[in-house]
Amino acid sequence: MDREPGLSVRFKLTLTYAGFLMLSGVLLLAAMWVFVLRHLPAYTNVSGGVLPRSYLLRDFGTAVGAILLFLLAFGLLGGWLLAGRMLAPLTRITHATRTATNGSLSHRIRLPGRADEFRELADAFDTMLARLEAHVAEQRRFAANASHELRTPLAISKTLLDAARTDPDRDTGLLIDRLQSVNTRAIDLTEALLLVSRAEQRSFTRERVDLSLLAEEATETLLPLAEKHGVSIEASGDITPTIGSPALLLQLTMNLVQNAIVHNLPQQGSIWVHTGVRPGTVVLTVENTGDRLTPQLVSTLTAPFQRGTERIHTDHAGVGLGLAIVKTITQAHDGTLTLTPRAAGGIRITVELPAMPRTATADGSRA
Repeated sequence: MDREPGLSVRFKLTLTYAGFLMLSGVLLLAAMWVFVLRHLPAYTNVSGGVLPRSYLLRDFGTAVGAILLFLLAFGLLGGWLLAGRMLAPLTRITHATRTATNGSLSHRIRLPGRADEFRELADAFDTMLARLEAHVAEQRRFAANASHELRTPLAISKTLLDAARTDPDRDTGLLIDRLQSVNTRAIDLTEALLLVSRAEQRSFTRERVDLSLLAEEATETLLPLAEKHGVSIEASGDITPTIGSPALLLQLTMNLVQNAIVHNLPQQGSIWVHTGVRPGTVVLTVENTGDRLTPQLVSTLTAPFQRGTERIHTDHAGVGLGLAIVKTITQAHDGTLTLTPRAAGGIRITVELPAMPRTATADGSRA
């Protein structure tokens, strides 16, 4: 914002300190007048003679003027130095803010000393910068990966079209099938990117959602795919009411179940879907058999375009955003996502969301 120039905070504090010091001096001298000088006798005996009261008051007035001038000079000088010392941390914070505004997010204030208001502000600003730097770096990686993933199907389409142009006798049916497959992958990737963006912006209406019903719908929808690949699904659990977007939470559940299918054993794989209630939260857990995974590998699976192991099937290969979408939707609903490798192989994924607040019914009970 463009603002008109004004007095600096340091100058205002200096005037405040000097004014307070002058006021204290005036009050002290006034108290001396009220309680001491006003009750002086008309004449006072001093060495060498007798002085009338008016002489003493005149000398007192001269002394008062000198004292007030000294207090004013001392207040201005001392206030200026004291204000500068007190505002030094704020100057560092302002410098860091301007540096961050210019695009440098790696700068940190790291204000030394014991805790006070300025240091709490500096620590909070450093924390904000660290999170912002990490978020920007993640967005840049995401954009780079997305560009790479989108470039691949476009490059394949161009190659197929160039080949068809140079070879008119080429089988057009096979070409169309391959172009359709590549185009489908590009559409799936674009829709996944839009879904991630929508979840990150939290641009959705929150409604009452029962995770157990979403888990049931997801398992029923993906059951033919699981049977086709020899994977059994067991669903169980309690009613788990929460607040959120039914469409996004259904997408989250579908992604988890589909991920469990395509990252499973080649034969006789198993999936367990369970919903439960904890104090203040509801939980959705999807667990599956599969290859043994290390904790280091598991910690990277929610990054965009990361794949833990080679999929056992060529269909439903996905675009590498399944768990990234799950993570984004979970965060958008103020929940937590936990990935734990199973000792026997496979992975256990737990989504914990805030439970729906309990409301009072008409008879005064809690529902």
